[in-house]
Amino acid sequence: MKAAILTDIHGNAPALQAVLKDIDQQGDIEQLFCLGDMIGIGPYSDEVLDMLYNRKNLTVIAGNHEQAVLHLLEGKGPLEGHKGMQQHHEWIAERLSEDSIKRIQLLPQAIEEEVEGRHVLLTHYHMTDDKLDAIEKEPAGIKWDAKYEGSSYDLICFGHYHILHYFRTAQRVYLNPGALGCNDLAVARYGIVDFQKHQLDVKFTGVPYDNRPYLQSYARLNVPGRDFILKAFHGNQLEKEMN
Repeated sequence: MKAAILTDIHGNAPALQAVLKDIDQQGDIEQLFCLGDMIGIGPYSDEVLDMLYNRKNLTVIAGNHEQAVLHLLEGKGPLEGHKGMQQHHEWIAERLSEDSIKRIQLLPQAIEEEVEGRHVLLTHYHMTDDKLDAIEKEPAGIKWDAKYEGSSYDLICFGHYHILHYFRTAQRVYLNPGALGCNDLAVARYGIVDFQKHQLDVKFTGVPYDNRPYLQSYARLNVPGRDFILKAFHGNQLEKEMN
């Protein structure tokens, strides 16, 4: 059985559309695992959620951006560590449909799955006492083996940190395909895991798409924090085109 691993779509509807089309064209991917941060940063949170929830065989969890937006909707103020994004998250929250709000309210922070006899953990990032751990600046499988010592996981899929991670240790496989919706190139990323009888085969895929209308929409929609977002999460691609 093959599963597509998607994470950190971040309101980028055209990137998700390109990935879903690529998945459909392959024809043998039976399951979608989405690891959170579907909303925020990009302006098309409702569209992303609608596209995902119209798919069959979808398993999805919350990321910190879903949690941050819910925190504001519940009148609790900015989520710890997200004060700098408060205005942006308020803008996202004001534009979410009732269906979208209900969907993210029901999301778990992590899910354990049994797939073809393999024990799989789906998490947005490694957690301690229901809180996200600090991002590992020098990641290594052996470090995470120590964290998950005694667990029976064969595969741990995560996101949050927008770059790709892939570690295969004697204990298990650690997999982060990189952010689908945030890239300094016009490429949408995702991963594929093939659950075979005696091994896990992993493939990383980048799907080219036209992201110029999407990047231009930040100004058209007057997205709060757009200058920082376009620089930090999209490599100032539009400015580079002009130079």
